[in-house]
Amino acid sequence: MAKENLTEIWVYLSASPLTGLTITLMAYSFAHRIYQASNSNPLLHPVLVSATLLISFLLLTNTSYEDYFTGSQYIHFILGPATVALAIPMYQQMSKIKKLWLPIMVTMISGVCVAAISSIFISRFLGASLETQMSLAPKSVTAPVAMGISEKIGGLPSLTAALVVITGILGAIMGTKILHLLKLKDHSIKGIAMGITAHGIGTARAFQVSSEMGAFSGLAMALATFTTAFILPYLVKWIGSYY
Repeated sequence: MAKENLTEIWVYLSASPLTGLTITLMAYSFAHRIYQASNSNPLLHPVLVSATLLISFLLLTNTSYEDYFTGSQYIHFILGPATVALAIPMYQQMSKIKKLWLPIMVTMISGVCVAAISSIFISRFLGASLETQMSLAPKSVTAPVAMGISEKIGGLPSLTAALVVITGILGAIMGTKILHLLKLKDHSIKGIAMGITAHGIGTARAFQVSSEMGAFSGLAMALATFTTAFILPYLVKWIGSYY
């Protein structure tokens, strides 16, 4: 009887668009507590843990992604204003950005090209299909733009979305450690490196280190997204004609 009651309650709750929103907030809140309890262990990054919890929940309750997204789309909508809010710490670093505009632009172009070309060539060497190669190429930019680029150049947007998340998590886990091993001390340089390679998740990690590193990471993320969207289709076309 109790089981039947629980089933009826779940059927009622699953029909509400707020269920997806509530579950998402609960999963991230729990994941963030785990992250804090582990002394910010990168392997227990809240994005990774919360995503695992949500996927497990959807599978256990046999809930489709479409039904889940009906409620969680509100968080997706807020991502826009949250991204725009990165302009505030950027503005606070404007004097330094003006002095470094040439190195930043050179780094953007070279970073975008290296990220895309290395992804394509390494995956091709390992025997990946052309579709997989194209899905990998825009993995270092924020997911909505990366999915659009992937579709335009012949990749799978859904695969690209997963690869973007994996790239961001790996960047957050390994990025600061690698920068420490390289003995880089300038937070603006470290921030640019994180923003180019690990987009939003890397930027969140950069803000945990310092506001300056986070500001430059946010700037790099935005510029790398624009640069990738502009350059990558031509770059892929050039690589295809070369082969």
